[in-house]
Amino acid sequence: MSKYQHIREAAYRANMELPKLNLVIFTFGNVSAADHESGVFAIKPSGVPYVDLSPAKMVIVDFDGNVVEGKLRPSSDTNTHAVLYKHCENVGGICHTHSTYATAWAQSQRDIPIYGTTHADHNTVDIPCAQPMSDEMIAGNYEFQTGFQILNCLKEKNLSYRDMEMILVGNHAPFTWGITAEKAVYNSAVLESIAQMALLTEQINPDAVRLEDSLIRKHYLRKHGADSYYGQ
Repeated sequence: MSKYQHIREAAYRANMELPKLNLVIFTFGNVSAADHESGVFAIKPSGVPYVDLSPAKMVIVDFDGNVVEGKLRPSSDTNTHAVLYKHCENVGGICHTHSTYATAWAQSQRDIPIYGTTHADHNTVDIPCAQPMSDEMIAGNYEFQTGFQILNCLKEKNLSYRDMEMILVGNHAPFTWGITAEKAVYNSAVLESIAQMALLTEQINPDAVRLEDSLIRKHYLRKHGADSYYGQ
């Protein structure tokens, strides 16, 4: 058995959740699971249908994007995952989809405004959209630069990857992350739901206003604060 079996299995389970949650069609999207102690992550192989996946088919890659173990070519987004893992020590899983509503906001190059308490349960600010990549960055190592496009956006907006675990990449699609691959997928599902609700909100009322700060704080802190009381 491979010494990376634990992250192979974690990546496999997480990837299999994407079609179940209607976050992907065909072979779109990918999830990875990292082992920071070993400096590697397991990621979905490129272009392989979800029904054909198995833990053994997950590809092991280091944080510089080099294949360490595996017979298949890793996801085309591998270098983006590698950059994020290399610069975000607490991230144990990354998820990338082209889910409909989140991707529509990314294509619109708009942050998702914080309109309601569902959003505030997970974030206290708008979900950021990174500006489209420059021609110079596109001409280089595109997937590698996408990782820095994400990191630069967080820095520009004074956000920490520890607090904001989801982002839109302008004209592209969403990326989410978390302490585990399972949490990264959870964040993708939450992001898709928030994106859909925000779109419907603006359609119903084009003049909808942002949630008041007092209600944002209340909903976020009751789940994440020192005196949280949500759950068991």
